[in-house]
Amino acid sequence: MHTIGRFAPSPSGRMHLGNVLCALLAWLSARKQGGQYLLRIEDLDTMRCPRSYAELILDDLHWLGLDWDGEILYQSERTTVYERYESMLRDKGLLYPCFCSRAALHAASAPHLSDGRVVYAGTCRDLTPDEVAERRKTRAPAIRVRVPDEEICFTDGVFGVYCENLSDACGDFIIRRSDGVFAYQLSVVVDDALSGVTEVVRGADLISSTPRQIWLHRLFGFMPPAFVHIPLLCDHDGRRLSKRDDDLDLGLLRQRFAPEQIIGALACAAGLTDSPEPVAADGLIAGFSWEKIPRRDLLLPDAFY
Repeated sequence: MHTIGRFAPSPSGRMHLGNVLCALLAWLSARKQGGQYLLRIEDLDTMRCPRSYAELILDDLHWLGLDWDGEILYQSERTTVYERYESMLRDKGLLYPCFCSRAALHAASAPHLSDGRVVYAGTCRDLTPDEVAERRKTRAPAIRVRVPDEEICFTDGVFGVYCENLSDACGDFIIRRSDGVFAYQLSVVVDDALSGVTEVVRGADLISSTPRQIWLHRLFGFMPPAFVHIPLLCDHDGRRLSKRDDDLDLGLLRQRFAPEQIIGALACAAGLTDSPEPVAADGLIAGFSWEKIPRRDLLLPDAFY
């Protein structure tokens, strides 16, 4: 099978080193297999994701030596596509409006998982038409999809077999927000499938969303791609890098380092090389293997402190 990989950043800020590592590993995997590498800008929330940030991401990727194939896909331009698949779910009787506030979802009575995720309790699942009409007078609803009591398993490219029961692990989940913006779970499935993506590389913090995405793939009649979740990049205190914390974004790093220095340091942190010597991205293709990536959080190289 011809490999089609992708990098799908959300332009809510400048890329940090964790984003760069994901972009690099996805690129290396696709290039090693002689495949394509697509670029998708996940800018559904246009208020948080201005086009100016997307332009910075494109410039940073060029600077790092990471190219892509074909046209860039912008999710903000694909609302009508997502609506078509939303209608498919509605026709199956799987959708219903949810009026729960964020505070209600995090109330003490709601079941929680150890990682902080909230399992939806089904509060709005069986509202009557009259109850729905009454609540619409004061609050716009989000749209949830009913999930079955079903275990979904897949074999991750780094972490091996991973299983979740949809009902127990997440409950009915949102596919469209109350402001009309489509949620990540629906848009990512539709775009990966319609773009022909065969390999999804992303951070390990997203592994729990994969079973519900595989379920959606199957509902729509798609073949799910292979998934590879990479360990997260952490500082010496074990804190994971985040855009919210302004951790070492590319704007700052480009003032201090050459692209080869950043690529070399990240390659060493990920186990691809034995030392953080500067190297161009294409110099890592021949020796790339997922077997070299450890199953633990990765330590931010000393050079970046």
